[in-house]
Amino acid sequence: MTRRLSLLTPSGRLTLGNLLGALRPMRDGQDTADCFYGISDLHALTTPRSPETLRAAIAEQSALLLAVGLDRSTLFRQSRVPAHTELSYLLECVATTGELGRMIQFKEKSRRHETVRCSLFTYPVLMAADILLYQPEQVPVGDDQRQHIELTRDVALRFNTTYGEVFTLPEITVPPAGARVMDLAEPTRKMSKSGPEAGSIALLDPPDVVRRKIARAVTDSDPGPDPVRADRDAKPGVTNLLEILTACGGSADDVTTYGALKSAVTDAVVAELAPIQARYADLAADPAYVQEVFERGAARCREVTAPVLAAARAAVGL
Repeated sequence: MTRRLSLLTPSGRLTLGNLLGALRPMRDGQDTADCFYGISDLHALTTPRSPETLRAAIAEQSALLLAVGLDRSTLFRQSRVPAHTELSYLLECVATTGELGRMIQFKEKSRRHETVRCSLFTYPVLMAADILLYQPEQVPVGDDQRQHIELTRDVALRFNTTYGEVFTLPEITVPPAGARVMDLAEPTRKMSKSGPEAGSIALLDPPDVVRRKIARAVTDSDPGPDPVRADRDAKPGVTNLLEILTACGGSADDVTTYGALKSAVTDAVVAELAPIQARYADLAADPAYVQEVFERGAARCREVTAPVLAAARAAVGL
């Protein structure tokens, strides 16, 4: 069976964009693959955050992954599978500073800040370890992650060439099309869990908050004779609302004004989030169950990754 792997960093609250663009396709593909979905809590340490904030984000994201329906997958926390950090160091021994210095996130953040953490420089190697430990033949990625997979392939090939065949070189594939949800306040950029709150709908936003955010969503100042129409260049805000409406099961057939469009989008989004929020409330009231699911998943991950790590250690002479 095909193996799928995806990790989400608890760097902010999961959003409607995460649900429609990634989590829902992940949920729908569980029966056709052996799925490993993790919380990359170690990656969250590349930027400063308090321990309390991190713990709360991990707890919320853990329950939400179950609430959206990923209960037929192996769910785990990255930090609970020591092979991730152990293999990362072995891969650092074949990666180069030139490669890591060219990674876009490090270049952008180091330009904006006087100092950055060393982990921001090295985390792409940890990401490579995250992937290579599970030996997937294909890794579905968007354009923003292509550079990381290319580095993973380069490091794996160099390791194999230097020490012998250990790793499967993953092929980059385009993931199944999910809805591309844009920021409500700045519809020319993607909705982000770490972006401004005003432009993002969090999965746990109550209906009144969803209504307020959508009511304030950017449309445009030139309604014209046919204001509610999709046009990514001329009407990015309207187009975004139309795509959200469709992705949430609504219809714009009888919608002719911006007000009616926003009302329809609000109703559709609230209906989409309601069962997730209800399931989350049950899970949040039973944290021991959530912990048990993730501990069981981490145990399976340790079994799956142990032979790969052992082969890598033996290959380098350890």
